[in-house]
Amino acid sequence: MARNKDKDGSKSVLRKLLGYLLYFLIIIGLTWFIVTFVGQRTRVSGQSMETTLQNGDNLIVDKLSYHFHDPERFDIIVFPYEYEENTYYIKRIMGLPGETVQVKDGYIYINGKKLESDIYGKEVMAEPGIAEEPITLRSDEYFVLGDNRNHSQDSRDPYVGVLKRDKLVGRAWVRIYPFDKIGVIKHE
Repeated sequence: MARNKDKDGSKSVLRKLLGYLLYFLIIIGLTWFIVTFVGQRTRVSGQSMETTLQNGDNLIVDKLSYHFHDPERFDIIVFPYEYEENTYYIKRIMGLPGETVQVKDGYIYINGKKLESDIYGKEVMAEPGIAEEPITLRSDEYFVLGDNRNHSQDSRDPYVGVLKRDKLVGRAWVRIYPFDKIGVIKHE
């Protein structure tokens, strides 16, 4: 009888270990799924989005919603910087597909009209960059700016330029740190 107890005991331990292993694999699988397809944590580095976002803010990026609807003007989006691995930029969409964008006298013009509803720019732009001349966006292109316009590397910079839709990682969704500023990020 002692042998059967040992066999039953070892089967019970093995069953528990397999249960823990299965639980661990499910958690890893769900984490991978969420990070790959649903959301991603990112940290703001620099001052390009002040006063909306501050250096050191931690955000959750919604990677799912743009599968169901198009990005909109004033959405705050995250995209990879193609010249540096594991580096992401966070900017605000200003120009939409099919529009003509230009920076004149420090202000943004869409289809030849000054964008009066642009309340996000911290200051008048000192440098128009490549947007000094009108830029007509293709059907899958977006023009983005940082809110802190004179301290932002954005679509005016030839190293960033206009963004293709497939380069958009997602939309900034929730600020999770600092704790006193936790909340959903307002885009409009």
